[in-house]
Amino acid sequence: MRAFEISGQFGLDHLRLVERPMPQPKAGEVLVRMSAATLNYRDLLVVEGTYNPKLRLPLIPVSDGAGVVQATGKGVARWRSGDRVTPIFFQGWLEGEPDREKLGTGLGAHLNGVLSEYGVFPEDGLLRVPDYLTDAEAAALPCAGVTAWSAIVKLGGVAPGDAVVVQGTGGVALFALQFAKLAGATVILTSSSDAKLAKGKELGADHLINYRAEPDWSRAVKDLTNGRGADLVIEIGGATTLAQSIRAVRVGGTIAMIGVVTGAAASAVPLPLVVMRQIRMQGVTLGSRADFMAMLRACAAVQLRPVLDEKRFAFDEVSAAFARMAAGEHFGKIAIEML
Repeated sequence: MRAFEISGQFGLDHLRLVERPMPQPKAGEVLVRMSAATLNYRDLLVVEGTYNPKLRLPLIPVSDGAGVVQATGKGVARWRSGDRVTPIFFQGWLEGEPDREKLGTGLGAHLNGVLSEYGVFPEDGLLRVPDYLTDAEAAALPCAGVTAWSAIVKLGGVAPGDAVVVQGTGGVALFALQFAKLAGATVILTSSSDAKLAKGKELGADHLINYRAEPDWSRAVKDLTNGRGADLVIEIGGATTLAQSIRAVRVGGTIAMIGVVTGAAASAVPLPLVVMRQIRMQGVTLGSRADFMAMLRACAAVQLRPVLDEKRFAFDEVSAAFARMAAGEHFGKIAIEML
C-alpha cells in the first residue's frame, strides 16, 4: 500500500510517499480503507519536528481521517465490511479522565497516523460516521471537533447568554463557534482577515474583531460585553495572544488553552490579573471516545456540518496541503481526498 511517512529526519522535505506492506488485522482489530484525511496544526508541528523531536521515525503522520471497513480480525463483533468509520484520536482513551498512558496513544505521533491507503485499528478505536456527513466532513471530527466540544461543552460549561471569544478561523476555532452558538452563546470572533471574519459572520458569529486593526482587542471585547468581559476565551494563539485573553475574560471567567500557533513561550503575561480576577486557566487536550460519541449525538441532532476549506487536495498533493496550512491561507479544515 502507499503511505506518506516522515523518513530519517523531520521536515516537510522529508515527508515521502512510500510503499509499505499491506497491514493485516489481528484478533480484535479492524482493517480500514482510508478515504479522506484532514490536517490539524499539530500535524504540521509533528512533520517539522517541533511537536516532539524524540518521536520515533519513520512515522506516518496525521491523526484525523475516515474510511470504510475492509476486514476484521478474530473476535470483532462491532464492525463489518462496508461500515463507514472514523478513528478516535487517542486510541487508548475510551472514557474517564486522561492519564499519561492514555495520552501516549495519539495517532500521527505516538502511533502511526492515517496518511496511508489502509490502516489497522483496535475495535474500540473507531466510531461510526453519521450518514449525513461526507467522508471529508467526518475526517474533520476526531481532533478539532472533539477539542472544541471539550472546550465549549464538557470543560467550558457554556450556557445560553454567555459571551465566548473565539480566536481565528481554523478547524478548532470554527467548531468552537458552531458549538457555542448551539449552546446559545454570543460569539466574538477574532481574525487578521476581514474576508475570513465575513465568512465567520455567515456561520453565526455575533461580533467581529480584526486584531491587526485593533491590536488591543481585549478593550473591544470589554466594550461589547458592557465592561464585564467574556465568560470564556478559546485561546489558540499562545505566545502573542494570551495577555490579551487574560484582559478580555471576566472576573471568574475561563481561558481554554488549546493552541500555540504563535509560539509556546509567552512573555509579559499579566499573571497578577489571573490571581486577582480568579481566572480559570483550563488546558484542553481533546477528549475520550465517550466525549467523541456525545459530540456526534449533538451534531446529528442538528445536522451540524464541519467547515472545510475551499481548497481540496488529492493524496499525492499532501505537501501542498501542508504548505497551505503553514501559510495560514485556509478557512476551516484542510481536506485530503484519498480515493
